[in-house]
Amino acid sequence: MIPHPGYQEKQVKLESLVESLLFVADRTVTVQDLATALEVEVQDVETALQTLNAAYLDRGVRLQRRGDRIQLVSAPEAGPAIERFLGMEISGRLSSAALEALSIVAYRQPVTRIQIEAIRGVNSDSVLRSLVRRGLLEEVGRAETVGRPILYGTTFEFLQQFGLQRLQDLPDWGELAQQLQEQETEEA
Repeated sequence: MIPHPGYQEKQVKLESLVESLLFVADRTVTVQDLATALEVEVQDVETALQTLNAAYLDRGVRLQRRGDRIQLVSAPEAGPAIERFLGMEISGRLSSAALEALSIVAYRQPVTRIQIEAIRGVNSDSVLRSLVRRGLLEEVGRAETVGRPILYGTTFEFLQQFGLQRLQDLPDWGELAQQLQEQETEEA
């Protein structure tokens, strides 16, 4: 435990302080940001995050990480209730074309529009614009090739919408393809 600023006699658990900082942050933060603010080692913050992550498994919030960035988010299963409470309208279902493009980006990111179109076999401009507008994809850089095309990657919103804490939680592509093939065989 570390002393709480202004209350030297009261000791506050590091996990509580990390949780508080994540709660008030209006953006994603790095573990280094948290360590600096709390004047502790990065490894201490990592340990606190692991403890919090385990504690959140049956709660209404989750820790969401992407690379070195982290944020506190609502649990995906709470989404419909939150939308009703906030009076939000569900933005609509994704078309099969959008799901196809989104899955290509999720599994192959960073990826260019040309690479997506080569896999899909059709123009993907409007689908990509729609996914960016919905906050599921974002520009993550530029390819070091002729014309320096935009590289697309998934966002924190993508992770949240699909109930993932990190990209590594995506189903294994090989297993997924095999399951789909088996399902098609059963339906035939």
